[in-house]
Amino acid sequence: MRGSGRPHRWWCGVSGALCAALTALCGELRPALTPASADRVGQVADRLSGPLRLAVAGRIKSGKSTVVNALIGRRVAPTDVRECTRLVTRFRYGTVDRVEVVRTDGGRTTLPYDDTGQVPADLGVDPAGIAYLDAFLTSAMLRSMTVIDTPGLGSLDRSGGSGLDSGSRTAIARAEALLFVLTQTTRADDAEALSAFGALANLATPGTGSPVNAVAVLNKADQIEPGPGDGSAGDPMAAGAEVAAVAAGALRHRVFDVLPLVGLVAEATGTGDFTEADAQALRRIAAVDPSHRDLLFFSTDLFVRADVGVPAPARARLLERLDLYGVRRAVELIQARPATTTGELRRTLMDISGFPPVRDAVEGAFGRRADGIKAAVALAALDAVAARAPVPSDRVRIRDAVERLLQQPWAHQLRLFEAASLVASGAVPLPAEMAAELSCLAGTDDPAGQLGVVGSDPGVEVLRQMALERAARWRSFATFGSTPAQSRVAHVGHRGFFLLWQRLDPTPSGGAR
Repeated sequence: MRGSGRPHRWWCGVSGALCAALTALCGELRPALTPASADRVGQVADRLSGPLRLAVAGRIKSGKSTVVNALIGRRVAPTDVRECTRLVTRFRYGTVDRVEVVRTDGGRTTLPYDDTGQVPADLGVDPAGIAYLDAFLTSAMLRSMTVIDTPGLGSLDRSGGSGLDSGSRTAIARAEALLFVLTQTTRADDAEALSAFGALANLATPGTGSPVNAVAVLNKADQIEPGPGDGSAGDPMAAGAEVAAVAAGALRHRVFDVLPLVGLVAEATGTGDFTEADAQALRRIAAVDPSHRDLLFFSTDLFVRADVGVPAPARARLLERLDLYGVRRAVELIQARPATTTGELRRTLMDISGFPPVRDAVEGAFGRRADGIKAAVALAALDAVAARAPVPSDRVRIRDAVERLLQQPWAHQLRLFEAASLVASGAVPLPAEMAAELSCLAGTDDPAGQLGVVGSDPGVEVLRQMALERAARWRSFATFGSTPAQSRVAHVGHRGFFLLWQRLDPTPSGGAR
């Protein structure tokens, strides 16, 4: 499994060349605009300078806060029902750990985290007067990504409001990427819930609710019952992977991918909540006579109540952190390798949880694409500013400036991102192979990654030949046998591969670097 046994470093450095160019454009525009338009352009520039905003959303009791804790690496988001779980909480990087309650009147009240390190249950403010919470942490992951923990999506209305208050809707609408948490029991209407979130995202900036900006996780995958002949060999996680693959097909126009996850195990092993005492309790369970030990795994009730010589409180704690699936797998690991250290046990359980691929997907789909995602959102925001401009001259200045920027070869990545979004959403259908090629081309600035070459180094000349061949094929598709919409997308793809071919030219006189 990816990430196995290696320490992970979160990707850093959100603002790249695209964001820098758009920030400069905003700075040039503002003095020439009316105050209202200048202020809105300034807000766009402010968003460009901050970390990518990732919203974690899903149905009630889907395990969103557990996933948030695993992502951040600290158990800070409460997983029980309390006042703050009904509010939007933005987990942000800060040099001082604190929680700021942002009221609907714009005021702020600062609170410490509670004794367990979580957002406190008592916020000291009437919930009706709270817009959202800003929770600051010294987490490395939050340097490059702000994580927005949202209330559970409940009943959905036709407008896509999902029953959220206006403050929550505003905070969610400002997200630039989405991690959607689903479970097997709710997958029948997940498409509806995702559409509702997309509607919220588009409230602030039309076009930001793109599947290129969204990844889903199938949480509680260990609770999926393996079926006969399904290829899972009785392993719930293997069965979960199959269900996730089916969900990915059903939601292909709404999310980039669907990955199976056991959030509880990921949270415990990723936040340091799995301790040496827990490992010792697991070792004692592994040493119990098999006839008695097997009895423990018939049900959660028997696991805690059966008399096996291991203290019931220690077993209850294991159940809270790993559930039966995690405990069983841990015991199997200890039986196979009695000398397994606590650190090795923690790392193996992390891999078993399915979290490393989720973390890698967040880093790959969002972290490495952050410059393009934020720039694309900013372009859409500037277009919205132009549409709302109080005078025609503002509209002309903004759109002319954006068009001049897009004519630059290095800005073609933005057109690629827009084209990939159109294809991923199903608005412009392409053959599966070409859709995959476009997704790779738009998803990174690494030449091998843009050509879909993973795990090998074929050399510059091979990559250059691949880029030229694809440029020719996409040009042919754009000219012959495509619809007008497909042709427009194909021309963008053709130019993208051609520019990549130029960039790979090893001679000093080669194309744009």
